[in-house]
This record gives sequence, C-alpha cells and structure tokens, in this order.
Amino acid sequence: MKKLNTKLTAIILGGAFALTSCTAVQNANNTQKGAGIGVVAGSVIGGILGNNIGKGGNTALGAVIGAAVGGAAGGVIGNKMDKQAQKIEQVLPGAEVVRTEEGINLILDESSKVTFEYNKSGLTSTAKTNLDKLIEVFKEYPDTNLLIVGHTDNVGSQNYNKPLSEQRANSVKQYLVANGINSSRLTSTGKGLEEPIADNSTADGRAANRRVEIAITANEKMKADAEKEAAGK
Repeated sequence: MKKLNTKLTAIILGGAFALTSCTAVQNANNTQKGAGIGVVAGSVIGGILGNNIGKGGNTALGAVIGAAVGGAAGGVIGNKMDKQAQKIEQVLPGAEVVRTEEGINLILDESSKVTFEYNKSGLTSTAKTNLDKLIEVFKEYPDTNLLIVGHTDNVGSQNYNKPLSEQRANSVKQYLVANGINSSRLTSTGKGLEEPIADNSTADGRAANRRVEIAITANEKMKADAEKEAAGK
C-alpha cells in the first residue's frame, strides 16, 4: 500500500487558512490521520492537490483528500478504509493503492491488467476478470462513493484524448453497474493527457499515464455511522 506524504503549513487568522506548502498527509496511522484533518483543512488540501500534482493536478486524489471529515469520526472512517485497502491489495496485487487519511486512490494501469482495446474504450477480457475481483470488494464495503477518472498519455491531441479517457472511465462505470454496483455510488469523468503521473518522454512513463483512477470516499451513511460510533466511545 502506497503511503502519501504531505507537508502542510497553515496560518490560521480569523478562521482563514493561508496554505504555504503541501504534498499530502503522512499515513503513519490511518486512524489517527483521519482524526487529524478537519473538513476545511481537507478541502483546502484537496484543492491544492487538484491543482499541483503532476503537471495538471490529480482529480481523483484531490477528491479523496478533499472529502476528509476529520475528528474522531474521521479516525473511524480511516480505520475502515485501511481494511478495504488491504483487501484490494489482496485481490488485485498489480493495482496501486494510495491511502490518504480517510479514503483510497486506486490506480489501475497495465500493471493491474485493467486495460482497454488499442485506441478504443472497450475493456479487454482480462480487464473484466480483474474488475470482477474489485467488484466483490466494493460490494463488501457498500458505504462508499466511487469517482472513476480516465487518463491517457500525451500521444495525440487533447481533443482526441479527452473523449477517449471519458469513454474509458464510463466503460468501467457501466461494467460495475452491470455487475451489481449501485449507480448512485458512481461518477465518471476523463482528463485526457492533462494529469500525467509519469514522464511521457519514455515508453514506461506513457504506459503509467494510460490509466483509470478510482477515488474511494465515505458516503453519507458511512459518515453518519462514524459519527455515532465516535460519540459512543
């Protein structure tokens, strides 16, 4: 499980936050970390990450960090996300699982074998087999929202790549729905070549950038249950 490091310097004055540096929050203990970031701080961090990770930000990671609840309830959510992240790593070892304080950013690329037909949006048969493994985990942890974000390398124009990335993200979404995941949990979008996570000048870098990311965050039921659990401690 990949642990994201964050350096955050904030000045609090009259309730306002002035953020001077951020890369993400150290995942020392995810339960503690979930308790350590409040809603406002989480939203600020998410916005900054959305603008600064890679060359064009990182939509999925920003969504995960921006959804932080914080406090004792955040600690409860963080503990549940730990368990879900561990299960994902068990069923799909090739996937990159990035834990933040209260969520999971799941990166599916060629290493996870969740791939598409060349220059098309259709899932390969191997991709479907591996998504089936994830679907079982998503069913086991139903109180989460899933934001599916498609990405491409920089071969070709953004006018070509953005629609392709949107179609690929939607293919994943539709496959999840067809296999029992409630559509109300799912949102999909595509960023094309705007958000690279690797160097597009190399073949390995381009392969890493051809990916789908899934931001896994607590839904309202999980948040409410966490508040009750925290209050009862």
